[in-house]
Amino acid sequence: MNNETDIQLCGPFDATDATGQTQKIQAIRIFDEGYGIIDVYVDFASSIQGKRLYHDATLVGQILDRLRSLGYVGPDFGHGDLGLQDDKLIVLEAPEEFNAFAASKGWKNLAEEFAEDFPGESDTGSAADTSAADRHAGSASKTQLDALLNKFKA
Repeated sequence: MNNETDIQLCGPFDATDATGQTQKIQAIRIFDEGYGIIDVYVDFASSIQGKRLYHDATLVGQILDRLRSLGYVGPDFGHGDLGLQDDKLIVLEAPEEFNAFAASKGWKNLAEEFAEDFPGESDTGSAADTSAADRHAGSASKTQLDALLNKFKA
């Protein structure tokens, strides 16, 4: 764990997996910055090699219960990139609703900071001039699309 870039959400606790085995969790943490989808790192005290605990609904449910007891309100998580799973670590992918909770713990949404670089642009355009997909696109994508459309109008 890197104290300079990690935010620890929770310290050590025990959880039980679907087989009834107790798993000692050292910490639940996130990186301090990101672009909207947050990976949640669950560190274990001992090796979980080959147990595929990121698929264990009982264990993941207890991890979510712990986060909800700390203030998270929102849907369940899915597993993160399988390449990130490790011998003593599972990675869960948090839904967008997790962002507010993460921000309350010090997480910075870099996408919002990027949007501040384009103060004249907004992704809340009217239905008459933008599609739903355009309204949800990032500022850079919208700018590029506008430039392309203007080029073909000429």
